Amino acid sequence: MTTQSEPAATTRSIWKLDPNHTLVEFSGKHMMFTTVKGHFKTVNGTIVLEEADPSRSSVEVEIDASTLDSGVEYRDTHLKSPDFLDIQNYSVMTFKSTRVEPESHDHAKVIGDLTIRGVTREVVLDTQLTGRGKMPMPGAPETIGFEARTQINRKDFGLNWNVALETGGFLVGDIIKIEIAVEAHKQS
Repeated sequence: MTTQSEPAATTRSIWKLDPNHTLVEFSGKHMMFTTVKGHFKTVNGTIVLEEADPSRSSVEVEIDASTLDSGVEYRDTHLKSPDFLDIQNYSVMTFKSTRVEPESHDHAKVIGDLTIRGVTREVVLDTQLTGRGKMPMPGAPETIGFEARTQINRKDFGLNWNVALETGGFLVGDIIKIEIAVEAHKQS
């Protein structure tokens, strides 16, 4: 308990994503029956954590679209082309939270604006706190981990390219699953 002359302990902290230990993966159907997976190599962002009231927390992330890697060079080139991400005109994808809805001590829905190819849509990230601690190295910062997942319809972001298959259906599925693993270091 604090008196009026004593400042209340702050519960707000700022965390920077560690780009070497943060992964944004995507997957989608190819030819209606196989799943193609990929990830982005460069992801940067900040988490503002309000521990006394987690609903006041926030997240901002930038993803370098040119670092897309599905393991197949010709497919990556096509996904980066104007048919899909159009990285020449839209090199960065962003996520900015608009609200956080805590569900338990380690789960929350993080709702925010995802911008891909200049189109912004609200998405809901089902998020789990996976751990928190200090690395066993001198001077190492406090570290926190989260995992999150969502899915989007790529057409909602103007990613409309497709080819009809002779057997019915389309070459590229509309639903894209997104899975995120974050490690972040405390800044303040």
